[in-house]
Amino acid sequence: MIPDRQIGHRIAATRVARRFTQVQLAEAACISLSTLRKVEQGKRSPGDRVLKSVAGALGVEPEVLAGHRICTDSRVHAAIPDIRSAIDAYDVPDDGPVRPLDRLREATEAATRYRLTAQYTRLAKELPPLLVELSRAVLDEGPGRRYPAGLLFSAYRSADAVAYKYGYYDLSARLIELMRRSAQISEDPALIATAAYVRTEVFFAGGRDLTSGLRALEIALDAIPDLASPDLWAAAGALHMRAAVVAARLTGDFTAVDDHLQEARRRAEDVPEGIYNGTAFGPASLQVHEVSVAVELGDPARAVQLAGGGGDAGQKIGLDGLLAERRSHYFIDLARARLWLGKRDGAFEALQTARRIAPQHVREHPFVRDALVTLLRLHMSPPHQLVAFADWARAI
Repeated sequence: MIPDRQIGHRIAATRVARRFTQVQLAEAACISLSTLRKVEQGKRSPGDRVLKSVAGALGVEPEVLAGHRICTDSRVHAAIPDIRSAIDAYDVPDDGPVRPLDRLREATEAATRYRLTAQYTRLAKELPPLLVELSRAVLDEGPGRRYPAGLLFSAYRSADAVAYKYGYYDLSARLIELMRRSAQISEDPALIATAAYVRTEVFFAGGRDLTSGLRALEIALDAIPDLASPDLWAAAGALHMRAAVVAARLTGDFTAVDDHLQEARRRAEDVPEGIYNGTAFGPASLQVHEVSVAVELGDPARAVQLAGGGGDAGQKIGLDGLLAERRSHYFIDLARARLWLGKRDGAFEALQTARRIAPQHVREHPFVRDALVTLLRLHMSPPHQLVAFADWARAI
């Protein structure tokens, strides 16, 4: 069995946070010091007995040390069965009232605002009845169902944000397929392009085949009929942004990355920052993605430079025009870059900023937990504020 270094890292981080020495933890867990050292160094995988003993000594669940996802918001998780029920009956919703389309549009836009401001608890509560009502509207409208289908697409997009961020990847995949179906019914090429953008999540989840994800994005770009409207211009730009990130994560192919970034820059010249059909595109969004690309390429110095150097990170990009979820993600990427450069205080500062912007987004982000584990391991005696943050995020 190949040792899982991350388990050892989480054990070491939790030990440091709990103010244990290796000798003290080995004694408390009734294991040898040699075993603990090998586990923390990633030279040995702990068996179930060792993991359970160490977890008991540290006062945490074994699942936390193993890296299994721990529920952090019971209200969101409690709403998931209702979301599942709503989409199970997408083509056979029960009978019930349907509000006028302008009222449905207002409700759908409200759900989108909750998504973009990372209010996932409120979003999860509002979604199930809205999904059912929009499904009824699509069936009721018959030949005129293109518009409500577009609204249903947006509602599925919001539901996917909850499913994906809270680790329900099977539900996310189903929602993406329903997004693609709704986009086809709407006959809106911009929505069809956005569905391809979101579909990449399927390939991100669990480290799946990103080659297919990149190919799907490029096929979607080829399928966009023309770029005469701002919506289509923005949709193409968003696809190029995501393709650049995927290419960077996939192979580090600088040519493919640069090609997609250049195309995105060309479109950003004529598109103001804003929300277009399920994702945001514009000059500031592009710059945020360029920071992400630099991180994916393993070039933290470039990422920090793009962010504005060591001063007021984000001032160079103009984050004020972006909504919470994207601003928060930017500071998470900046934290990763600073951590690689050995700037521990700067990395933690960026994580704290991300948390102030969108706490629910930060608490569910795997990169945040990884960064916190690394920060703890780098401290002989970590500050209370860092330990409290790591506990809050269930990193330890």
